[in-house]
Amino acid sequence: MKFAHFSDCHIGGWKEDKLKEINLACFKQAISKVIEKKVDFLLIAGDLFNTALPQIDYIKEVTSELKQLKDLGIRIYMIAGSHDYSPSGKTMLEVLEKAGLIVNVMKFEDGKLKFTHDESGVKITGIFGKKGGLELSEYERLDKESLEKEEGFKIFMFHTAINEFKPREFEDIEGADLASLPNNFNYYAGGHIHYIFKKDFGKGFLTFPGALFPNNFKELEDYPYGGVYFYDGENLEFEEIKVKEVLSKEIDVNNLTPEKATQKIIEEMKKVDFKDKIVTIRIIGVIDGKTSEIKFKDIFESLEDAYFVLKNTARLSSKLVENIDIKKGTVEEIETQILKEVIEDNKIMLEENEEIFTKELIRILGIDKEDGEKVADYDKRILADALKVFKIENK
Repeated sequence: MKFAHFSDCHIGGWKEDKLKEINLACFKQAISKVIEKKVDFLLIAGDLFNTALPQIDYIKEVTSELKQLKDLGIRIYMIAGSHDYSPSGKTMLEVLEKAGLIVNVMKFEDGKLKFTHDESGVKITGIFGKKGGLELSEYERLDKESLEKEEGFKIFMFHTAINEFKPREFEDIEGADLASLPNNFNYYAGGHIHYIFKKDFGKGFLTFPGALFPNNFKELEDYPYGGVYFYDGENLEFEEIKVKEVLSKEIDVNNLTPEKATQKIIEEMKKVDFKDKIVTIRIIGVIDGKTSEIKFKDIFESLEDAYFVLKNTARLSSKLVENIDIKKGTVEEIETQILKEVIEDNKIMLEENEEIFTKELIRILGIDKEDGEKVADYDKRILADALKVFKIENK
């Protein structure tokens, strides 16, 4: 018996077309490795797609890969992840299962979680993941005793953070306590938390394989390559999935002018090999001028041989920020103050009392849309009321 485990493919998740292509290519490479290793079955622990209603092109590509496994006799077992569900509770996994390509192992019988039996004799079950940790109530209702008493080689799939094993950057994510998991399983196939982790647990291992391809800028920095776990009941190995190399650089431009900051970034990047790589540049520091005056167009042109370039300026600021007038008070007081300044700056002549005018305008702009009201009708109603305040005839 030998199986593979990966998770969090998030196919279609990036906005940038080039990164969407790499994301899909990582999925295809993972499937190729699964075939190459001649496993009996594959576990995908949630978030196959990035949305419950993926684009038709992605559905076609993914189903083609899954069918390739099916035709080779490699079974596919899955659970839904937090991104797999629509607001109405529907998931693409239902379609894939109906087509005979996968088996969703979260099934109940007489109110109890049941096992799916693989041809190899392995027994598999698991619990889905939902947004905001809504799946945690399922663990509270779980009849662990019946699961623990089951004999044989057992796998538990889950798409939930485990509190005892969460890295510091994931502290705010809702998770389940380790004690929530049933005991006496041989393998715990995790998903949801995008980091690579393995731990001796139960009769074997508990693992998180991370996102198959990083899902945001920070993940590209911290976990540039996801991968696949392969397990035969004794030996556990992890194989990276690497379609494009990732190069991450942090550049400090503290106390530089925008012109010198631009020059430093370009010069620093000349020192590294970025050709055909995904490049992330994190720019930090407080510059002597406006951050908008850094010539990012010139920087990107200097990196045209890279496969794709992303920048992050979250830790970049300007000394000019110190001159910004910070207003204090309640929301209503600040809104009133700003409106008064706009009236004065634009020399708006008011026939009636300025205070009455200001309060009435703020009241109108704060009106909520009524239940069942169309957006166009709501906008029309607010505009009409605002024009009355300005004593402008609506024609």
